[in-house]
Amino acid sequence: MTFVRYLLSILRGLGIGLSMLIYLLLYAITRIFVSHTKDTGFKLRKFWIKSMGYPILNIHDEVKGNPINKPALYVANHRSFADPVVMSKYLDAFIIAKAEVANYPIINKGAEVTGIIYVKREDKTSRNTARKAFVDVIENGFNVLVYPEGTVCIDKHPLSFKKGTFYEAVKHNIPVVPVAIEFKDKKDLWMIPNFVSQYLHQFGFWKTSVKLAFGPEMEADDGDILREKCYSWIDSQLLEMQENWLSFNHSDLKSN
Repeated sequence: MTFVRYLLSILRGLGIGLSMLIYLLLYAITRIFVSHTKDTGFKLRKFWIKSMGYPILNIHDEVKGNPINKPALYVANHRSFADPVVMSKYLDAFIIAKAEVANYPIINKGAEVTGIIYVKREDKTSRNTARKAFVDVIENGFNVLVYPEGTVCIDKHPLSFKKGTFYEAVKHNIPVVPVAIEFKDKKDLWMIPNFVSQYLHQFGFWKTSVKLAFGPEMEADDGDILREKCYSWIDSQLLEMQENWLSFNHSDLKSN
C-alpha cells in the first residue's frame, strides 16, 4: 500500500470513528428529553449514513427497486462489511450479524442503538435464539436483514443459503424479500480475514461503486422452495449486474 493510500484509509477510519462517537453522544443527550425507540434508532443510523458514512467513504450506488411497505425478512448475498452501510441507506431493519461485531469499538455501540441481532453461527443454541428474535421483531412491526450464506462470498455466484431462516419464515407466514448487492472493484470484496487490514485496503482507494437491487416479495409453502426462489433471484441479479461492469474477473480471484 502506498503512503497516500495508507494515509487516506487512516483519515477515513478516524472520520468514521469520530463521527459515530459524536452522533452517539449527541443522541444520548437528546434522550434526556425524548425516549429511545426503534424508530429513532433507525433515523439516527440513516442520518449518519447519508451525512457521514457515504461522503467519508465516497460510496456511489445504483439502486433498483424498493423495500416493500410492510414488515418483512430481507435476505441478501454478502460481499463486504460495507454491505449493511449501503443497504441501511434504503432499508430500516434489524441486522443479524456475527457475534464478533460486539467486539468492534464504537461500531458495536452504534449497532446496538440502531438495531442488531447477534448470532454465533457455530453455536446451534445461538442460531435458534437469533431465529426466535427475528420472528419476534417482525411480528412487532419491524424489518430484519439476514445474510443466509452465513459468511462473505467473493465468487461469481452466492454460496448456498442456510435453510433455517426460510423454514422459520414459512412457519410464521413472514414475507421474504431478496436483495442483491455487487461491487465494481475487487478491493471492495472482503478478501482479507482481518477487519482492520481489510478496512485499510478497501478504503485506501478513492471511490467505492456498488449496485443494489430489491426484489419482489417471495412466497412458498415450503422452506426449501422459498430458499431456492430467493437464491435464484439474487443469482440472476448478480449476473446482470456483473455483465460489462466489473473491473475484474472472478476467475482471477479464484486462481490467486
